[in-house]
Amino acid sequence: MEAKPSKKDLYTSYLLINPKEASLFDIFSVLFSRNVKKRKFIESSLEELESFLYRLLIVISALIQKFLLKLSMPMAMIGRTIVFLLNFFYINGGFFGLIRNIMQVRVVIPDKKAATYLSFVGFTDTRMELDINIKYGNAMYYPALSIMACKAAYNNAAYNQALIEGQWKMEFLGYKDYWNDFLGRADTQVVMFRDKSVDHDTIVVCFRGTQPFNSEDWCSDVDLSWYEFPHIGKVHSGFLKALGMQNNAGWAQQVDHDSAHPPRRAPLAYYDIRDTLRYLLQQNPEAKFIVTGHSLGGALAILFPGILFYHDEELLLERMEGVYTFGQPRVGDEAFGQYMEENFRKNRIEYYRYVYCNDMVPRIPSDGLFKHFGTCVYYNSQYQASIVEEEPYKNYLSIWGSIDMRRNAIYELIRSFIMLTKYGADYKEGWPLFFIRIFGLMIPGIPAHCAQDYVNSTRLGSLRHLHFHPFHHKKNRS
Repeated sequence: MEAKPSKKDLYTSYLLINPKEASLFDIFSVLFSRNVKKRKFIESSLEELESFLYRLLIVISALIQKFLLKLSMPMAMIGRTIVFLLNFFYINGGFFGLIRNIMQVRVVIPDKKAATYLSFVGFTDTRMELDINIKYGNAMYYPALSIMACKAAYNNAAYNQALIEGQWKMEFLGYKDYWNDFLGRADTQVVMFRDKSVDHDTIVVCFRGTQPFNSEDWCSDVDLSWYEFPHIGKVHSGFLKALGMQNNAGWAQQVDHDSAHPPRRAPLAYYDIRDTLRYLLQQNPEAKFIVTGHSLGGALAILFPGILFYHDEELLLERMEGVYTFGQPRVGDEAFGQYMEENFRKNRIEYYRYVYCNDMVPRIPSDGLFKHFGTCVYYNSQYQASIVEEEPYKNYLSIWGSIDMRRNAIYELIRSFIMLTKYGADYKEGWPLFFIRIFGLMIPGIPAHCAQDYVNSTRLGSLRHLHFHPFHHKKNRS
């Protein structure tokens, strides 16, 4: 019988932060001691952390996570209540429609599995139609299609199927829940569909992003835990686990079913998507695929090709057209960024990271350890685009940035009243987004993370003259 790999075989070093049971004294003690072995809420292969700044970032990360975890239950309850009420009024025709239905004794109770049931993100932007002015061959086609898929992925499977087949006239390939070995439950969702016409055949893999009322999703975004892999670098542990890293087998080439405890009740995301793509691409030699995601989904989208590189998946890398992420947090250190950029160049795959204005999520976790890489397409609050190395105020906790972010939050709130008259009915902002913009006056950067502004950016942004697709015709390469 083959021996199980040890941690040393899976990764070279690691640092894992678990503040759930830590006291405030334990957390603040990190500032005064380099020895991380003394801290019960830190599990690490390292003996010491020399940098005071790094220890300070760990303290800030642990405190934020502890605060978010305390709010876990009330956040979830508030979220469920808000979403149910929004759907309840929506399906009954609004407030006056509900009064009429009550009088006529025909009140409709929303079905959470129905295609008409929207998530909170779904209510912040109810647009379903693709922009008819952005067609295949336009440099913005994949980004515009991707962000619409990212927005749809926050809704349930029935909604996605009805949208993709009914509105977009494309082939729905599935909406799946995937297992997380370390949490012992399914917590990753992915929608796949096929955009096929006479001139192209593109499979879209879209990872769902951070749920607004899920404190654990937000904890992942601010967590500084990592695993280091040989010749790759340090990678964010929470994102690796959500993508399908195996508890006792790491990123083995194949799934080790015997090592799962508790037993898996759903497949692992990376392996199942990889095998599905292999099958689909083998069926049609002309088919290609793209990967996309918003927020947490963007982190998983960019890690997916990273594991394909690690496994040297030649067929998939040959047929991967690009990766498009929106509001993506940082996922790895500088070495990981170099590893990814080298492999993107080698395999002629394009990667664009879209950032709208003061969105807080691309600015976390702090760049004290994790670094962005690739081409950043930055849109300001007037949807004017530029290609930059890093978005302005690259860390969310910036003194000068906080002033500008609050000023911009006021502008975006005012702007919400004129979008309809300036751009037309497709750009009207509803009440849920309006209240988020009000909330953004206190915590700026949260409204900017909503899908609405990313959809607007791809449709209204002045990027066409900047957008360059160097690897767009891979089949012609030698």
